[in-house]
Amino acid sequence: MITLHGFAASNYYNLVKHVLLYKQVPFEEHLVYGGSEELMALNPAGKVPVITTPEGHNISESSVICDFIEQTYPSIALYPEDATERAVVKQIMKVAELYLELPSRRFIPYALSGTDIPDSVKNEVRQVLNRGVMALRHLCKFSPWLRGEQFTMADIYVYYVNTIVNSFATKQLDWDVLADIPGMKQWEEAMRQSDITQAVEDARQANLPEFMQKVTAQIQAAHASK
Repeated sequence: MITLHGFAASNYYNLVKHVLLYKQVPFEEHLVYGGSEELMALNPAGKVPVITTPEGHNISESSVICDFIEQTYPSIALYPEDATERAVVKQIMKVAELYLELPSRRFIPYALSGTDIPDSVKNEVRQVLNRGVMALRHLCKFSPWLRGEQFTMADIYVYYVNTIVNSFATKQLDWDVLADIPGMKQWEEAMRQSDITQAVEDARQANLPEFMQKVTAQIQAAHASK
């Protein structure tokens, strides 16, 4: 059985968990936080999520894990059979990661520490987000899923990328980023209604207080060491 290592407050952990649940792959969860010695033994980069395969191999990086799960458990497919459509699905995932989520993450240290974000950082992030918005306007169909009738890996991936955009970029820039992609908000609501999404969100809410305690302790320790 697969073991999924990480914590439920992590959007990337939840992404992989959603994939496992959707594909009906048996797995167990192991609570471990980023940067801990326990996690470093599983992934020297110190990041979550990590999976341990039934054969005992540790695999990290969410996109790599998702591809492994898709190839190992193909009966419920999350990629189109057509090579071009499969490439577009992966393109949507990469665009969402590079041009929506990663720039939004630049705001996290400021938000958690309560410090002001320099205007230069806001401007840089806004420029990158605009690239992502324009690209997804072009790539997504929302009929009803991102690329049409088939529910794909991109639907799961983008949904959990969007949680970071909504939590940080939208609030810090006073700009509803995703509303500028026609169809995105309605698609998000459809994703939110699924039983799997709701189960993942319930676990996230349950883990959030403990996670925030750890983050607060880390911030206080960093200030004390200065």
